[in-house]
Amino acid sequence: MKQITVLGVGNILMQDEGFGVRVVEQLLKQYSFPQNVQILDGGTLGMELLRFLIETDKLILVDAVAGSLPPGSLYHFQNNEVKAYFKEKVSMHELGIQDVLAILDVMEKPVQEIRILGVQPLTVDIGLEMTPIVAEKVDVIIEQILLVLHEWQVEVVKFDE
Repeated sequence: MKQITVLGVGNILMQDEGFGVRVVEQLLKQYSFPQNVQILDGGTLGMELLRFLIETDKLILVDAVAGSLPPGSLYHFQNNEVKAYFKEKVSMHELGIQDVLAILDVMEKPVQEIRILGVQPLTVDIGLEMTPIVAEKVDVIIEQILLVLHEWQVEVVKFDE
């Protein structure tokens, strides 16, 4: 059975930069996942993520993406587009993830399929709350994660309210 990881990264102390972490927090509150799916809060970890990703076949990475689109815009990269994404990223946790993926390739345990789902941040100033334009995208990205998991034939169960 394929091992799947949904990894949220970012710094929750810097407003919209914490988007990926906030998404996986909500995902864990709302859904139950089969044993082959791990949902991880990667925070700002870099190389430390290697031990969590070493057996991962498919990865969904959720992050704030500092691109050129207006704040609140959604991004979806997959496979080869991911390399282009990492060329543009300069924060420590993205560099660490890029290094982890490269090491997994060298170890002949590459992640076979990668999706990056993210949102353009409005601000990454110090603060615990995301801006409203970014916070309202949490549920949208959760729906996108569920669609990717469905595409990968993963059944999730929504908790009763």
